[in-house]
Amino acid sequence: MTRPPRSLDVPGLAHKAPIPVGARVGNLICTSAIAGKDARTGELPPDAAAQAALAFHNLQGVLDAGGASLADVLKLTVYVKDDSVRDAINGAWLRCFPDPRDRPARHIVVHDLQHGMLLQLECLAVVASDTQG
Repeated sequence: MTRPPRSLDVPGLAHKAPIPVGARVGNLICTSAIAGKDARTGELPPDAAAQAALAFHNLQGVLDAGGASLADVLKLTVYVKDDSVRDAINGAWLRCFPDPRDRPARHIVVHDLQHGMLLQLECLAVVASDTQG
């Protein structure tokens, strides 16, 4: 028995390196780094709130490509340029996960991001129903 291809790709979110934006095997999805860029224009806004909103929007796109949703997210790792972006992340986080009893685990790591990125997301999701066989 062969499995379906694992790579997940979303138009406008491709990396410059030869890697997919995510991968799914069985009911598990793991993303690569997800930036807060506009997938239609490729532009990265200069402010943290806009980057955070776009990053979470892009995360939803990757999850959709894998047959999942935000409800399937088990853990979210957020890489930040510095701690000044925490409020922007928390705002987007609360819009995506408003119920304090139903949020995934989260970890923020300060990392020297490049190219004007103020934050990046990485996620591990467990799809509720395995539709890929």
